[in-house]
Amino acid sequence: MSSVSFAQQLATFSTEMVTVNLGSRSYPIVIGAGILADLGRLLRGQDLGHNRVAVVTDSVVGKLYREKAVESLVAADFDPFVIEVPAGEEQKNLVWLSFLYDKLIEGRIERRSAIIALGGGVVGDLAGFAAATFQRGLPFVQVPTTLLAQVDASVGGKTAINHPAGKNLIGAFYQPRLVVIDVNTLATLPQREFLAGMAEVIKYGIILSPDLFSLLEQQLERLLQLDPTLLTSVIKTCCQLKALVVEEDETESDYRAILNFGHTLGHAIESATNYQQYLHGEAVAIGMSFATQLSYRRGLCNATVNERVQRLITNAGLSIMVPKDLRKEHLLSGVATDKKITDGKVKFVCIEDLGKTRFESLSVEELSDYL
Repeated sequence: MSSVSFAQQLATFSTEMVTVNLGSRSYPIVIGAGILADLGRLLRGQDLGHNRVAVVTDSVVGKLYREKAVESLVAADFDPFVIEVPAGEEQKNLVWLSFLYDKLIEGRIERRSAIIALGGGVVGDLAGFAAATFQRGLPFVQVPTTLLAQVDASVGGKTAINHPAGKNLIGAFYQPRLVVIDVNTLATLPQREFLAGMAEVIKYGIILSPDLFSLLEQQLERLLQLDPTLLTSVIKTCCQLKALVVEEDETESDYRAILNFGHTLGHAIESATNYQQYLHGEAVAIGMSFATQLSYRRGLCNATVNERVQRLITNAGLSIMVPKDLRKEHLLSGVATDKKITDGKVKFVCIEDLGKTRFESLSVEELSDYL
């Protein structure tokens, strides 16, 4: 089906759409309230060519949205096979990837069958990596149900699983065919999870958009109250910003690395606590605070920028303090296995101003001094 006819189909929905322009691998991000019920029709617009599809979800999201997704797919003449994994970052590993492969074989998932990720970032990463590798690649569809996944993890084609030595060490760049974002799913998201997602929203404001940062400063309370109109607008803006970065540098050879702002220390915190103590966004918030303070102390940004960043993160209900109960050597060990390490130095994302970043090549020892 042509992109024009898909656009015509979208006219029957109350939606917003962002396109990630990657030539023949371009895909739409469809955003709206209540559109999970239209998943089947939206998927039909992609002309996948096979009715058998796999729906990968977790034990928490499955209870809430599995039935609605399956009903929508069946109504559009798809034949869904549901695979459920336990919830939690600690499940994003080789053991559960192998489980997923076994289930895909059991469910008679063929090369033209789509894999649909229904859940947060963990489900998207796990299902996406399976889609990239099973039978050398299956059509992949993201249906993110957390704020963090909606604004970040579901867009851009990064898929990965963790290794005991570090986060996301095993992965692939594999773009989805379609992303369907139903903002109504955020109503069932625990507040802690929503606030963790806000870290990634704030990140876009810091590194790419002073206007978004100012909006967050002014409208934070409305956003935290889940105002659907504002949520849709902010999520669309974040998707647009990430799409621009991905279009310029799809495989993170250079510019896309700015999206790792706050993630070097954030990933180290997650790894050092065995993914048990902090949600991804909570760890990234601490990492962003640290990266901004480091930028200020190195004379890259002024005091006002540093103060605004620290204040917004704090006002969003997120911590800016590096956990005192974590030993420095454990954090530095996590940094040392970071994927961005080259010749013993990490490509650390700093800021000069809101919307203006720069890379600093820092050794683990230099980062230790700032910690």
